[in-house]
Amino acid sequence: MTARLPRPRGLAARLLVAQLLVIAAGAATLVLAALAAGPPLFRDHVKMALDTVDPALQRHLDDAFAGAAGIALGISTAAAVAAAAAVSLLITRRIARPLRDLGAVAAAVAAGDYTTRMTPTGLDPELDALTGAVNTMAAALQATETTRRRLLADAAHELRTPLATIDAYLEGLADGIRAPGQDTWDILATQTARLRRLTDDIALVSRAEEGQLTMHKVTVAPADLVTAAVEAARPGYGAKGVRLAAHADAGLPDISADPDRIGQVLAVLLANALRHTPPGGCVVAAAHPAARGVRIAVTDSGDGIAAEHLPHLFERFYRADGARDAARGGSGIGLTIARALVSAHGGTITAASAGPGTGASFTITLPAG
Repeated sequence: MTARLPRPRGLAARLLVAQLLVIAAGAATLVLAALAAGPPLFRDHVKMALDTVDPALQRHLDDAFAGAAGIALGISTAAAVAAAAAVSLLITRRIARPLRDLGAVAAAVAAGDYTTRMTPTGLDPELDALTGAVNTMAAALQATETTRRRLLADAAHELRTPLATIDAYLEGLADGIRAPGQDTWDILATQTARLRRLTDDIALVSRAEEGQLTMHKVTVAPADLVTAAVEAARPGYGAKGVRLAAHADAGLPDISADPDRIGQVLAVLLANALRHTPPGGCVVAAAHPAARGVRIAVTDSGDGIAAEHLPHLFERFYRADGARDAARGGSGIGLTIARALVSAHGGTITAASAGPGTGASFTITLPAG
């Protein structure tokens, strides 16, 4: 059984061994070439210089040539080995340390510390690119973890109110404090519907943000999308006494979209506008041309939005007026769902308002089909 040589450990040792193998191969090639071609060429040059050479002198000259060649080969090999060792050490210092740091960062991230980052060395573009990729990965994981924790906290908060209401009514029914009348059943049904809507919305926005939604895109006219959404929302607007109008500019390009998903986005925007527009107000859904597609805006004459709330409107469970919005039945993630669905179409959604009491406008931009 043949014994295996131990593998060299460490990057420097491996680099040195690899370079020594290259040097050994080069030296062997040089020796073979020197033995095969060197002596005949040397004899020819001696003969050309001296014409006739005594055999004893020829042997002496051959021995001198072989000795000189051996010494030169030995010196060059030693110099090559020294250079290989120096290069191995230099490369190790430039590469091994950043790699160890990258390993430490990866280990920390694997252990759940997503705040760990590595500073680029500036010595090697490839290593700096790898460092940037690892830092980007850690930042993305940190953002995901932050969102996960916030989602769990917000979901627990949102679930607590309807569950507490249901628990209180059930306890009252069990103790005989409350009579099982129609009002009681209506309240229980409302709270269970709120729970169902909340869980459905959470599942939908999670699938949308993870790119797991099934999309059935077709070529559709923006005017048709606006008209369908407005007609579906019109009964609710009529019941509250809010005027609802639709408009689409002529010559709009068709877009590639899932009509049901975009209809869902417009339904969210129209329902949101209705909640925040008092009776006698007005809401307009309009489609206009954009630079490379179409803009669909839902504009209301309602409560308006303070400037400090605008950057947060599309965050999960964010409410500019939490108590009021909760009382009006919003789940707190309708706009988050709208943003996720629009993003899945390659579009954007923005909100604008001049402040409280001035109304608000939500605009989605979709690329042309």
